[in-house]
Amino acid sequence: MTFDTDAAGADSGDALTLALAQLHIEAGEVEANVDRALEAVSRAADRGADLVALPELFTVGYFAFDLYARNAEPFGGDTFGRLREAAADHGIAVLAGSIVEDLSATERVDTPADEGLANTSALFDANGDLQLIYRKHHLFGYESAESELLVPGERIDTATIGDVTVGVTTCYDLRFPELYRRLVDDGVELVLVPSAWPYPRVEHWTTLSRARAIENQAYVATINGAGTFDDATLLGRSSVYDPWGVSLASSGDGPALVTTEIEPETVATVREEFPALRDRRL
Repeated sequence: MTFDTDAAGADSGDALTLALAQLHIEAGEVEANVDRALEAVSRAADRGADLVALPELFTVGYFAFDLYARNAEPFGGDTFGRLREAAADHGIAVLAGSIVEDLSATERVDTPADEGLANTSALFDANGDLQLIYRKHHLFGYESAESELLVPGERIDTATIGDVTVGVTTCYDLRFPELYRRLVDDGVELVLVPSAWPYPRVEHWTTLSRARAIENQAYVATINGAGTFDDATLLGRSSVYDPWGVSLASSGDGPALVTTEIEPETVATVREEFPALRDRRL
């Protein structure tokens, strides 16, 4: 497996080393796709990352709509189980984002409905302990079957990894800034955005991601996939933007492991030097 490598940022005492695993995703090839994810976790750990994040629906492929039901898993199923074990084995936090969840088969965690499917991410810490669940809130309706097939999420959780407060959104959520305001009000300093963003909307991808970082004075990390489906090609370009909206690290459109440093002190400094969030009236 070949990774293009991009790195940026300088190490500091309380910094979190973040890795974005831009995986090659094959429609319906769940075992091969999960193997790539596990290899990415191992590589990220070898590079000293504290946290590695995976793309949206990396198991089945976002655009493989007819394969969703066949490959759905309960929350405590095989894929999340293997990634939880990988987190503990390698001593690295893992955003397992995301899989098609079978809500009717999920036990021991709350679900937004008793049946149906959801687009679900889980954040495990370096001990393999569950820290956060996120189910995609905004379901894409434009020439997409997602809104017909999936149940929208309701939970908006946060977690602390190292010294950084982390939140999660998913792909299309980038177009809805009020969700990010909610996360900022909950103290989030870093938002992870597993995605399956296709060509040709490159400018939307980069502009929305940067805007969410600037307006919320937070780090925004977008984790896209790579690969071609019957009617779509993922554009890659996984990126990390700092609280000023500066791109710290990014990839091309092929498989890549993107790494950079997330510094909570930078968030505090930016919000103090340019206190736009204090001037909110709504």
